[in-house]
Amino acid sequence: MPRPRLRGRRAWTEGEHGYLAELYDRVAAATVAAHEPVLRSAPDLDEAWWDGLGAALDAIAAVPSGRVAVRQEYLDRAMPQYLGVRVDTTAPAWTTAHGDLHWANLTGPALAVLDWEGWGTAPAGYDAALLHAHSLLVPDTAAEVRRRLGHVLDTPAGRFAELVAITELLQAAARGDNPDLEEPLRRRLSEITG
Repeated sequence: MPRPRLRGRRAWTEGEHGYLAELYDRVAAATVAAHEPVLRSAPDLDEAWWDGLGAALDAIAAVPSGRVAVRQEYLDRAMPQYLGVRVDTTAPAWTTAHGDLHWANLTGPALAVLDWEGWGTAPAGYDAALLHAHSLLVPDTAAEVRRRLGHVLDTPAGRFAELVAITELLQAAARGDNPDLEEPLRRRLSEITG
C-alpha cells in the first residue's frame, strides 16, 4: 500500500469525548492538488501512478474492517435531501474504503495515499466515485478516472457509490464549498438517474 508508515497511535477518553492521535512518517512529495480536494487543472501522471492507484484501491477494498466511513443512516437522510430525485438509499454492497479519496490526499508523480483517519466501510466503489466527482471540472482527467476505474464505477454498486459522492459534494456546495462543482455534479446525477 503506497501510504506513509504509521509510527504511533494513542487513543483516550475524557468525559464523554473520545480522541485518537496517529503519527505517520513525513511525506515530502507534493499532493496532486495543492490546497483543495477538487482538481482544477490536469495532472501529469504516468502509467505506473494509475496502475498503483488501481492496485491500492483494490487492496483497500479487500481489507476486512469494523470501522465505518459512511453510515446507512446518513444515506437515508442526505440522499433524498440533496439529490432531489427518488433513489433507493440501500447500498448494493459494502467494502472497506479510504473514505476521503481526492486529489489533495494523493501525491504525484510518485503515488502515496494520505489522510487515513476516516477509513472504514462504505458503499462499494466509494473511493473511485469520490475521486471521479472531484475531477469533474477537468473533463479529460474525469474521463481518465472513468477509464482506469471503470471496472468499479461502471457497475450497479459503482453507480450507487457515485450517487453517494454526489450527495456529499452537493451538501458541501450548499454550505459554500466549491459551488462551481454543483453544475457538473448535477449533470452526472442526471446521466446516472436519467
